[in-house]
Amino acid sequence: MRIGLDFDNTLAGYDRVFAAAARAQGYIGEDDIPAKRDIRSLVRALDDGETKWMALQGEVYGKRMKDAELLEGVADFLRACKARGADVVIVSHKTEFGHYDADRVNLRDAARAWMEMQGFFDDQGFALKPANVYFESTRAAKVARIAQLDCTHFVDDLEEVFAEPGFPENVTRILYDPTASAAKEGAYERHTDWSSIEHAILEHRP
Repeated sequence: MRIGLDFDNTLAGYDRVFAAAARAQGYIGEDDIPAKRDIRSLVRALDDGETKWMALQGEVYGKRMKDAELLEGVADFLRACKARGADVVIVSHKTEFGHYDADRVNLRDAARAWMEMQGFFDDQGFALKPANVYFESTRAAKVARIAQLDCTHFVDDLEEVFAEPGFPENVTRILYDPTASAAKEGAYERHTDWSSIEHAILEHRP
């Protein structure tokens, strides 16, 4: 069994980080903490909104990455994988630098530093191998990496990843859908929380 995991919005949560960044730019009010998807819609609706949104993403995934939250249930899932000796890999569609980021923060380095801070690579933490973290520049490359690694399962928050041409047929697709907003019909299992994902993947393990 080799369990593949997406990173952004699957392991790392950004709602509060995007809210802080959007507040600093004056896009939302001082007390507003909307979800990332709501901020995206709001910012994209502004003049030159797509550029503003890409710049906000670069800021969040770069210099604000340290403020991201480990999503609820992820720690328990990774500890269960460690206890059962399951092989875990992380495969993320993440460019090296953000668009319109004047500071040129390396997004991949920022993500790795956050994982280190969360205990991903610590023997007393989740004990993942640093070499088992892969960043790919395109979605197609991400899917190719999943196939190359012979993952038995892959967990992602985006339905589009599972629909990407070339996604390996023999991989069990698990959609992390905390808002229960994804289409009910699809070539994937839908789960709204990590406890459910843990049960689905590990319940038959000795």
